Amino acid sequence: MKNKSRGLFDEQFRLDKIGKQNDPLIKLQAHVDFEIFRKPLEAHFELGKDRSQGGRPSFDYLMMFKILILQRYYNLSDDSTEYAILDRLSFMRFLGLTISDTVPDAKTIWNFKNELAKARVVEKLFSLLDKTLTRQGVILNKGRMVDASIVEVPVQRNSRDENQQLNEGIVPQDWKDQENKLRQKDIDARWVTHNGKSYYGYKDHVKADEHTKLITGYKVTPANVHDSEMIGSLIDKRDLGQKVYADSAYRSGKIENELIRKNMISMIHEKGYRNKPLTKAQQKRNKKKSKTRARIEHIFGFMTNSMNRMYIRCRNFVRAEATIGLMNLTYNLFRLTQIKVNLNTR
Repeated sequence: MKNKSRGLFDEQFRLDKIGKQNDPLIKLQAHVDFEIFRKPLEAHFELGKDRSQGGRPSFDYLMMFKILILQRYYNLSDDSTEYAILDRLSFMRFLGLTISDTVPDAKTIWNFKNELAKARVVEKLFSLLDKTLTRQGVILNKGRMVDASIVEVPVQRNSRDENQQLNEGIVPQDWKDQENKLRQKDIDARWVTHNGKSYYGYKDHVKADEHTKLITGYKVTPANVHDSEMIGSLIDKRDLGQKVYADSAYRSGKIENELIRKNMISMIHEKGYRNKPLTKAQQKRNKKKSKTRARIEHIFGFMTNSMNRMYIRCRNFVRAEATIGLMNLTYNLFRLTQIKVNLNTR
């Protein structure tokens, strides 16, 4: 085989070819202003930092944040993320890296993500994007959709007695006595049965804009918390006067009264009861509501399919909350890209 010397522009030619393969990261970079996240990231990480101390300089905080977006979109572990950045030119281009640049290792990625989780910075970044899009008129605030979906985590091999104690909020004593064992256990995730199948993990309760399908708020709970329990905490003052769509799992006198108190217009599906099935009029109303309510299922469909399953690798609530928040934020960034692409092609 004849040896070929590497040309100066070989890397760029390869990137151009990747771009022609409909690389989603090119669209994301073109339509999302990631610079809006720089200031809050730097404000957090630079707070109290002694610049007089020596040592290796930190990686760019915005680049590290974009790594987490890559990680959530492709649903990669920390080790797989490090490898993918080293291996994929499209990842390097998205992050502004070249072949000769140093790539953050798995431990650095984990530490950065853990720092965001401990300080609840992800919530601030999510809120920043939401406020920015509202100010720009992208989010119209003319209706809300509410739903929840299970986010699985690695199954814990616990005994029935241990699971029973965890469900009662008790950490098994032998776990407390063995620090290394406790560190490997998730004492916050829970089992839940849905449609006859058991799942272990957490639940992502989301509120979305009716028109754009952008998530405007979320709450994270263990998987065994019922969907309807979180609707009150999802609704805030920005939602006043709007219609709220949800399936019949959210239907109760308590919730209807709460929505009235908050000046919300209930479009929650009505449900039948034993010996009192839905009337034809109720069925007709539910069918009409479904045309809007079903749009929220597209969000979880995107997370399941395009983002490679609603599954995360966490061992406690703090990290799970941050990771699910990143998942919601990542969805919003790609949904925003889709909205802008559609506007430009009209």
